[in-house]
Amino acid sequence: MNYGLNTECCGLHEVCEKDSLRALEDIDYYEDEELDRFRGRTAYSEEEVEEFREVLYTMRTDEVAGWMHSLELRQVNLPDELKDEAFLLMSS
Repeated sequence: MNYGLNTECCGLHEVCEKDSLRALEDIDYYEDEELDRFRGRTAYSEEEVEEFREVLYTMRTDEVAGWMHSLELRQVNLPDELKDEAFLLMSS
């Protein structure tokens, strides 16, 4: 028996669940695991925004795009207040 270990996509979903699971396995963390508690949130307090800002400004500018992608894969929304700052850092 296979018990769901098929390596082929079943074709029943718009996005292959196997690919989604693989993406979760490939997530890079930037010493920011504590931000996972914000999964699915869209509004943050000032203190919470500062937590994101602290992570943002402790990384190298060439890591910012990867960090933002990591947040996206983890379903953690970057606070709106930091989006412009993050894009400016990426362009420097």
